[in-house]
This record gives sequence, C-alpha cells and structure tokens, in this order.
Amino acid sequence: MDDNSKGESQNYKEMGSSFSGWASYSNALAQTPKRLKERVGATWTPAEEMSQIRQRSGAYMQRKLEWYDLVGMGIGGMLGAGVFVTTGPVARETSGPAVVLAYVVAGVSALLSAFCYTEFAVEMPVAGGAFSYLRITFGEFAGYFAGSNLLMEYVLSNAAVARSFTSYFPSVFGIVHKDAWRVEASGLAEGYNMLDFPALAVVIFLTICLCHSTKESSILNIAVTSFHLLFFTFIIVAGFANGDSKNLTKPANVSHRGGFAPFGVRGIFNGAAIVYFSYIGYDSVSTLAEEIKNPSKSLPIGVSGSVVCVSLLYCLVSVALCFLTPYDEINASAAFTGEAFRKLGGWRWMPNVVGLGASLGIVTSLLVAMLGQARYLCVIGRARLIPYWFSRVHPSTGTPMNATLFLGICTAIISLFTELKIVLNMISIGTLVVFYIVANALIYHRHVKIGVTKSLATVVFLLLFSASATGFSLFWHLHENGCWGLVVFGAISVALTAGFQMWVPIAHHPKDWGVPLMPWFPAASIFLNVFLLSSLDKKSYERFGIWSLISIIFYVFYGVHSSYDAEARLSQQLVDGETEAVRVPQTKGLESIKTVGGQLQIEIIQL
Repeated sequence: MDDNSKGESQNYKEMGSSFSGWASYSNALAQTPKRLKERVGATWTPAEEMSQIRQRSGAYMQRKLEWYDLVGMGIGGMLGAGVFVTTGPVARETSGPAVVLAYVVAGVSALLSAFCYTEFAVEMPVAGGAFSYLRITFGEFAGYFAGSNLLMEYVLSNAAVARSFTSYFPSVFGIVHKDAWRVEASGLAEGYNMLDFPALAVVIFLTICLCHSTKESSILNIAVTSFHLLFFTFIIVAGFANGDSKNLTKPANVSHRGGFAPFGVRGIFNGAAIVYFSYIGYDSVSTLAEEIKNPSKSLPIGVSGSVVCVSLLYCLVSVALCFLTPYDEINASAAFTGEAFRKLGGWRWMPNVVGLGASLGIVTSLLVAMLGQARYLCVIGRARLIPYWFSRVHPSTGTPMNATLFLGICTAIISLFTELKIVLNMISIGTLVVFYIVANALIYHRHVKIGVTKSLATVVFLLLFSASATGFSLFWHLHENGCWGLVVFGAISVALTAGFQMWVPIAHHPKDWGVPLMPWFPAASIFLNVFLLSSLDKKSYERFGIWSLISIIFYVFYGVHSSYDAEARLSQQLVDGETEAVRVPQTKGLESIKTVGGQLQIEIIQL
C-alpha cells in the first residue's frame, strides 16, 4: 500500500467510521432512514468519477489497449459455447431455416444496447461499466442495484461456462460421456457431488493471467480467438460445400411445415429471444475503458465492431447448418457434433473438431467475462458500497488484483461443486434488466440537465414507453392468433417516441461520440429488451427477486453507511482544504478537481 493509501485509510478511521465498533454501528443504524434519503439518489459527475473516485484505487490501471484489443475481447467474449447450444433447438423447434433472421434480430438488439454503452464509456472512460453510468444518471442505489445483479450473473455464468469446458473438451480425444473427467464424491448432496477439477484448473489459470496483466491477457485472447475463428470458418465452408440449397425450404418429412420460415414471423422473434444470449459478453468491453489509450476512437470500434463481426459469423454458421441438413433432421441437443456430416462419409472425426472449437470458445468467453466482473467489483469498491479493499489496483501490474482474486476463487468453488443445470436456472435475467435500465439512462442523460432542465417530461415518456412495450410483449405471448394488439401497442410506441423527439429538446450533446438518431435507437433497445424479458420463465424472475432482496438488505445494513462515511470524510477534507489536485494521466481533456483555500475548482488538463 502506498503512502497516499495509508493516509486515506488513517483519515477514514480518525473521522469515525460507522463500523469502528458496535456503538458506532448502532448509531448508524438509527440514522438509516436519513442516510437512505440522502444517499439513494446521490449522483456524481463524470469528472468526479474519473478523478476523485478513480483515485481511491491508489494506483491507476495502465492504459495499454488499442482498438484491436477491444475487438478481440468482444469477439472472444461473445463467440463462446452459446451458439452451439442455441442454434440447433431454435432451428428445429422455433424458427426453422429462418434461424438466420432470428440471429439478425438478436444482433440488432445487441448492437443497439452496445451503442448505449459506448456513448457512456466514451464520455466517462472508467472501469465501472453500467454501475458508473447509472450512478451518474439515476443515483447511487440504481448503480448499486445494477452492479450487484451483474456480479451475481457474472460469477454464476462463468461457473457454468467453466463446467461446460469439461463437457466439451474430452470429445477432442473421442470421449463422449460428459462426466468422464469429473470425480464423484459420495458424501455430498446430488447436484453438488460431481467434482469438476478441470473447470477449477481453467478458472485458476485465467485468474492468474488476469492478475498479471490485462494487455498480456488480451494477447492470449487474440491468439485463442484466432484459432476459434478458423474453426468457425471451417464449419461454414464445410456446410456450404457439402450442403444443398433445397434444404433451406424443404423439410425431410413432407408432413412437416415447409418454406424458409415454417413457423412464421412469430417463430423468428421467439427464436431471437433465445439466441440473444449468444451475444451476451460485449458489455465486458466497456469495463476496459480505463485501460484504453484512446477511448473516444477505440471504444466505438471495439464494442460495435465486435457485435457486427459476431453477428455475421452467427448468421453464416446458422445458414451453413440449415444448408447442410433439413431443419427437421437437425439434432436439437447437439447440432454441431458431426451427425450432419457423417452421412456424407469420411466425417466421423467431426465431433473431435467441434469439441476443440467449443473448448477454445469457452476459454476466451470465460477470460473476457472474468476480466469484466473484476472491474465491476473494483469500481463498486471505489464507491465504498462494499469494503474498499476490493477497489485496490496493484501498482506494478495495474490490475484490480484483489477483486480478480476474490471473484476467481468464488467462481472456482462454484464450478468445482455445482451441476451445470443448477447454475443455468439462476442466470440471464439480470443482464437484460441492466441493458434495459442503461438504455433508459441514456435518454434521461441526454434530455435532462440538473438545475437547467426539468425531468418530468422525460420520466413520463420513459414510463409510458415501457408500459407500451410491455403491452406489446404480453399480447405477443398471450394471443398467438391475433395481431390487432400488436399494431396498437406498436403504433403507440412509435407515436410516443416521435412526440418526445419533437417536443423535448436535447440538453446534453456528447463531445466525441454519441448514439445517432436519438431517441430512436435507445428507445428501440428498451422495446427489444422488454420483449426479451417477457420471454423468460418464472424461475428466472424468482431468482432475480431473491438476489435483489439480498442485495437491498446488504445495501441497507452496510452499503449506505459505508458510502455515507466516505462522503462525510471527503466533505470534511474539502472544508479543511486538504484535497489536492487529482490528475488522470494518459487521458486527454479530462477534468481535474482541486481545492484552493477551501474552494472547489475544476480545470481541464490537456495532455
């Protein structure tokens, strides 16, 4: 720990922490209503996030990444095992050969959300991702709520991905049984008794890599992703070379529905709700904003470029599969395991290739997701909503080592004991909720300027638009044969957006990069995320409710008091004139905050 960090810790203790003893904590609990009122809606400016808050980590994360690192991270994060799991069942049971259009719809939705993330990340290049974006827009609790749900899903989904590695990798050596490399522990409960040591080893290895260097982790990702892209290219070429265009319209069984879209438009959109989860991972790229040399240039290319590249690959792979096999003969549980190729003769080695390709994808998606989760935890620690130990950045490696190690250990333990099906029942909804809130936050951020414009019109629009999108989604799922409700709710959504654009002016114009066609793109993102949320099952909402309740309890009994102490200490330092200029190196045009004679001043640093 450096001298500044020691001084900060000492000052924090001297000012009287809410957690310095039982008496102090009891007194803090008695003031909980007052503190909640003060802290729940408390916001920071982008300048403060990039200076005072960032300084709390002690050392700075090192800006070494270029745009191609971000593209590689984005592709590696998304191009995992999801496409192998979702394409088969969607093609056979939901969309037919039109699964390619389902990927197009899902890709558009992902790109719209990526645009929203990118604008925030360019304006405020810090590692907090959605947590920071929502904290400066809707206040502390909104950011905390989003961050806690994302952390939960990161850890659980990473554990699930790690266990799927042990399911796929043995097939490289011709081993078919999914538990062949797992060890059964007779003394443990069912569902937790198949110990997965390969998953444990993969998580520990990647944790060590991420602690050592973000740049070197990026190099590892690019190397592995390159081989993974070659595998996808092989699948695409093999499918088109050995397939038949007739398979795109004619089923093997004439009694089954025919045509390119045998399940109609509904089948395409219902399929999009399923395959969308193959795109989750691009949000991790935004958490790297603090480690990019030129954020305003690299972030738009890295985030949006990776989504476009992955969308193209998914579309080509899905067409190649349907080109090779009639949709009603696709193996829903294992579309790419080689059955489609065996009938051609000489392709019995295909499961080995698929196992290798899927394993590579799992490693890269796990690497990127673990990188993102550590940065979320680090920045939440900076806000003092969790113990500040998690916010420390190692001065030598420039990585959030404490957060990386802690989450790596949690992921490793869960992946070692917990069956895949148990973990999968607990993920996916939190990410969509956060995407939805971020899109709302962007519209609010663009049209509301505190102290200058009123927020009522924007808030009313966001509420009415979400209600309209919810009505459309419910009608879609509850009335399969009707369309009048879809037309009505769709028209209302369009009219609301057009009216809002006409009568509510933009109050904030981004300097470097902004989402085009405001507010249409983020409004479309809100609409699509509501639609996707309506497609999730009851268990997802139960998990979301339970974890949200646990998060709220933690915030009430710890987070609000810890952040209150931190702000009280900072306020006292400003009054005493103790705070010095906070410079953010290697970044152009950022604001520095300092005090002169107890007066707060802001200056622009051009480097």
